[in-house]
Amino acid sequence: MHYSLLVRCLAEFIGTAVMVALGNGSVANVELKGTKGFHGGWVLIGFGYGIGVMIPALMFANVSGAQINPAMTIALAATGNFPWNEVLPYIVAQLLGAIGGQLLIVLAYKPYYDETTNSESILGTFATIDAANSWLNGFINEFIGTFLLVLGALCITADKVDSRADFIGLGFLVMCLVVSFGGPTGPALNPARDLGPRLLHAVWPFKFKKSSQFSYSWVPIIAPIAGAVVAAEIYQGIF
Repeated sequence: MHYSLLVRCLAEFIGTAVMVALGNGSVANVELKGTKGFHGGWVLIGFGYGIGVMIPALMFANVSGAQINPAMTIALAATGNFPWNEVLPYIVAQLLGAIGGQLLIVLAYKPYYDETTNSESILGTFATIDAANSWLNGFINEFIGTFLLVLGALCITADKVDSRADFIGLGFLVMCLVVSFGGPTGPALNPARDLGPRLLHAVWPFKFKKSSQFSYSWVPIIAPIAGAVVAAEIYQGIF
């Protein structure tokens, strides 16, 4: 069944919101003082993001493709597998969905944001932070991670069969990427997942908030797009 652009954008909005709420929600549970999962470890975050991507895929793959990532949308368009005239509406829906999903986290965890004095822990529940204070390290990390994500996603779903096993495999891929490549930056692997929540962080009046680190914010936008396009081109050229 072919859905209208409006319905598909709505699916992208909801799907991205769910992904951010579940993924960054796991970060909030680990990083914010006083939560049940406080200091629960990085594996808990990897699990949250793996499931956070798998659920929207199960919900909306047959509606919008469940791209929920501007890097994926642009990569598909660059290889002729998605119309360029629908790229901007998809990206807007994804960005707004990311903001909406992050807003749910802020509302749910408000008492714990109020207790947390570490400003970087607060920012980390919204956006990526380059642990090495090096944009080059962050760029390399985001490029490699998104390259593996997109190449893996294209290979996993290549048979075009509506298989729940494909989406479960995608969830495990994301989980492994977060665990394996999450140390240096977070990582984002998705421009909307980083930029949308970062914008919300900039305007929300947290008690112990400091910089939203916009000087670094271009890295989790450009690097994932570059990694995704290279992965899609390689997949297209070989397979």
